[in-house]
Amino acid sequence: MTVTRFVLRRLVGALVVLLVLSAALYALFYLLPGDPARLACGERCTPAQVDQVRERLGLDEPVYAQYLHFLQGVVVPRDYAAAGSPLPCAAPCLGLSYQNDQPVTALIAAGLPATASLALGAMVVWLLLGVGTGLVSALRRGGPAERVLTVLTLAGTGTPVFVLGLLLLMAVCAHLQWLPFPTYVPLTQDPEQWAWNMLLPWLTLGLFESAKYARLTRSSTLETLAEDHIRTFRAYGLGERAVVTRHALRGALPPVIALSALDLGSMMGGAMITESLFGLPGLGRLLIESVRSVDLPVVVGIVLVIGAAVVLANAVADVLYTLADRRVALS
Repeated sequence: MTVTRFVLRRLVGALVVLLVLSAALYALFYLLPGDPARLACGERCTPAQVDQVRERLGLDEPVYAQYLHFLQGVVVPRDYAAAGSPLPCAAPCLGLSYQNDQPVTALIAAGLPATASLALGAMVVWLLLGVGTGLVSALRRGGPAERVLTVLTLAGTGTPVFVLGLLLLMAVCAHLQWLPFPTYVPLTQDPEQWAWNMLLPWLTLGLFESAKYARLTRSSTLETLAEDHIRTFRAYGLGERAVVTRHALRGALPPVIALSALDLGSMMGGAMITESLFGLPGLGRLLIESVRSVDLPVVVGIVLVIGAAVVLANAVADVLYTLADRRVALS
């Protein structure tokens, strides 16, 4: 029953957050200078052509009416044939792009595989490096290994992700020539080439994020090792390896698990610098292009997807935290 109430509360909260996000974006774009109809039509269009585009896109209606039509299309398929577009828009319909009349859901679906590939691969890298580095640093506290790892962690924290990506490109692709310059290949087309071309983006984002996880793992492990029950296990003669693997990690990993779920959700649109640097056709790159062209439906659709991913990640993080630490209950 507790889990059911938790899920229902999360669903209601997610709907409220997404409604507020979409309304805020609509209000923000209509307060900014620029005419979406003029941008969609082009600089050489006559005023009559701009008016036709405005009518076709529904921009001649009041803002609240456009927003209500948008909300209606989320649950009910919309027919844009009357507006001059032959493309159907099945539910959930987030509207048509101002730039190419493509359904927003189709554009998001085209960019989602690259973003998901980048986020999932980078998460594996930052967990392996971050947790491993933090654990070694905590167990070798005060030694040379801990000092070296602390310096590397601070360097990783202070290095911007685009600088790290450029350094990897110059070193691995240009100087050493171990890999060709990355070109995105879909997983379904060639899994091997997909993995090789995603290696540098994974390393760039994973190395950048791993510094944060190294610090978190180190502090959590040191805090857990100082607890009374750990000293009791040691007093009973339990080996150090068993103390660390069976008991210390159980108390140190819940914060790491929770943060990983949140970061994975935010990476659905937060890795735009890495996507732009390596030319990945993901949601972050699509978001930048849509903001530049004031393509309101695409921007709103991507932000809603990112918001939904973050809300879902919050719920998953709470559940995983509870499973990892029985002292915490869902509420």
